Amino acid sequence: MQARFACAPANCPPVFAGLDCPVRSSGANLTKWCGGERQKSPRCLFSSRSYALHDRYTSLVNLLGALAKVSGFTLLSRITGLAREFLIARAFGASLYTDAFFVAFRIPNLLRRLFAEGAFSQAFVPILAQTKNAADKTGGGAADNAGNSVVDDAGDDASVRSLIDHTFGMLALLLAITTLLGVIAAPLIIYVSAPGFAADAPKFAVTVAMLKLTFPYILFISLTAFAGAVLNTWGRFSVPAFTPVLLNLSFIACALWLAPHVEPPVMALAWAVLIGGVVQLAFQWPALRRIGMTPRFRFDWKHAGVRRILRQMGPALFGVSVAQISLLINTIIASFLVSGSVSWLYYADRLMEFPAGMLGVALGTILLPSLSKAAAAGAGAIPAGQTGQNAAGEKAVLEAVHKAANTAAREAGNNEFSQLLDWGLRLTFLLALPAALGLAMLATPLVSTLYHYGAFAAHDVEQTRVALVAYAAGLIGLILVKVLAPGFYARGDIRTPVKIAVFTLVLTQAMNLAFVGMLQHAGLALAIGLGACFNAFLLWRGLQRAGSYVAQPGWAVFGLKVALALATMGALLWALDPGAARWLALQASPWQRVAALAGIVSAGAMVYFCVLGLAGFRIRDFKRNV
Repeated sequence: MQARFACAPANCPPVFAGLDCPVRSSGANLTKWCGGERQKSPRCLFSSRSYALHDRYTSLVNLLGALAKVSGFTLLSRITGLAREFLIARAFGASLYTDAFFVAFRIPNLLRRLFAEGAFSQAFVPILAQTKNAADKTGGGAADNAGNSVVDDAGDDASVRSLIDHTFGMLALLLAITTLLGVIAAPLIIYVSAPGFAADAPKFAVTVAMLKLTFPYILFISLTAFAGAVLNTWGRFSVPAFTPVLLNLSFIACALWLAPHVEPPVMALAWAVLIGGVVQLAFQWPALRRIGMTPRFRFDWKHAGVRRILRQMGPALFGVSVAQISLLINTIIASFLVSGSVSWLYYADRLMEFPAGMLGVALGTILLPSLSKAAAAGAGAIPAGQTGQNAAGEKAVLEAVHKAANTAAREAGNNEFSQLLDWGLRLTFLLALPAALGLAMLATPLVSTLYHYGAFAAHDVEQTRVALVAYAAGLIGLILVKVLAPGFYARGDIRTPVKIAVFTLVLTQAMNLAFVGMLQHAGLALAIGLGACFNAFLLWRGLQRAGSYVAQPGWAVFGLKVALALATMGALLWALDPGAARWLALQASPWQRVAALAGIVSAGAMVYFCVLGLAGFRIRDFKRNV
């Protein structure tokens, strides 16, 4: 039997490397037989789909490039978010109307954090990736009489389509009902969530009116999160990463151009939320169409995939709620401290969110679907007998190839899973440690350059600096949690991270009691950071004990090189920093402070990466395709 297309060994899927070819009597290696150049008409012998196995290993995603894109768009989102807050503060100040808006926006925003971007993604992405991976393995569809695959796209399988459609139907129906109930019950919701507003009739009325406009945001942003989860699973990270920028632009546009035409003007912000939600969903829809996964409304409570998602969402929702409970408790404690404590923590948190978002959120975004695919590859297999409707003479050959490929694929999937985690951990230490050191050493320059204007006095700069230094101590833990937790979610284990989160919550509150007396508000920030580090340690130990993660060689040398680069960068930052008095004295010269801070940050980053380069680090060493 001869191959139906020319051989191209360089393109052979690595899963077949070293296996004897059962097709040629000469026993040629599969590496020299099955990796033929892709042509339009020939059909791969090893699957009912044209080149399904071949495509599975050659349709790669460059994770380092994806990380750079997602981090860049996250940075853009943070920058436009700061511009949004600056514009809102300048245009509307602090009044009963802004209080009304922040309360009206907090409720759907909290539901978004709990449901759309937290519990749902953690439950949906691994199941979708597993279903897609199984479809890619089996080929899903049948071949026609001419020997051509009926289905063109390797991921466009009936089971994948069914899961996406039924999940969309379930989500859309539940969200529509929730939105309708929320709009109808808006007065009751405000009365419960902000009971103090009931004593002020105008304030209560405008808050209710705003909530009726902002509550539908939960419908649009949840469907946006659904679309983003599908795109991320297909390796299309850029569109979901850019989407949050659109909400900030909606705020900016409505504050500038709509506010003069509505009464009260702050109502424009409520319209901005609604418009932003619609625009975010509309922006992702064409991207779904391009991958052939535009969802259709189909509803069936008994659908197996939907029931699995709902079962997984229970513990996931509880886990996300734990984080929100921790923030609420910290706010309550801070409210009993000296006036200004809540604000100092807020401003420091905003600065800490820059590296945490750029690296932690970005790594978590790209790792979850990638780990889910690797987990599915390690657990699944191509079932015997699902080799397509090929000629009878080829059936035994195909089944032999699939059987050999199954064993290799499982081993490759498990190794890929561990290597992906190792890649994420190394990047975290490589990038998060200098960010934490920079935040700690340049806390005064950062706070004074961004906030030291108007009513924000030198005392506020100092207190915010202390909080920022405390946050910086735990930045590495906050980011590591974003990297390690997806290792559990990808394998369908949501309960373990939830248990660890609950234990961490108790530990964090114990540290709050220990630190607040000595460090005041900074003790709260330090407790959060140390709690995150302990959380990360428990997650790491859990993955190791389960055999999901095995450290790759070279960690000791890697650590020494990073430590050397950090020490050099730290010495340079210390030498270049003119001191707190100088930064505070430049209050009337903001652009001079900006230029000086940019110069110091650039010099520190340049020295850090130059030392790493001299130590032998190369960008290509961190490139990874999946």
